Amino acid sequence: QVMLVESGGGLVQAGGSLRLSCVASGRTFSRYVMGWFRQAPGKEREFIAAIGRSGAWTYYADSVKGRFTISRDDVKNTVYLQINSLKPEDTAEYYCAASYMVGIVIKSEEYRYWGQGTQVTVSS
Repeated sequence: QVMLVESGGGLVQAGGSLRLSCVASGRTFSRYVMGWFRQAPGKEREFIAAIGRSGAWTYYADSVKGRFTISRDDVKNTVYLQINSLKPEDTAEYYCAASYMVGIVIKSEEYRYWGQGTQVTVSS
């Protein structure tokens, strides 16, 4: 069992930056592929980024490449999402998730554990 708690969301003006954090409970964090998703009102949950075990690889949705950076600190059991050049269309609830799967994991159904989310609102 892994519990994930996100933080770092908030209200920010377009062009600004945020760093989201997701802290995991337990001593097996390093065994998981970690991902970030987001869901805007009235829309389906969308994959944003994933990072492999020990940061071996990173993978991004085309819509966020160049603006978002995922990273992890296995000592702190934390995965981060740095978001730069925020746009109003980035407004959404942001979720982190953990997966046992091997390889690049981008489907939400392949993630077993989910956090409660942190809200990001970007004003124009």
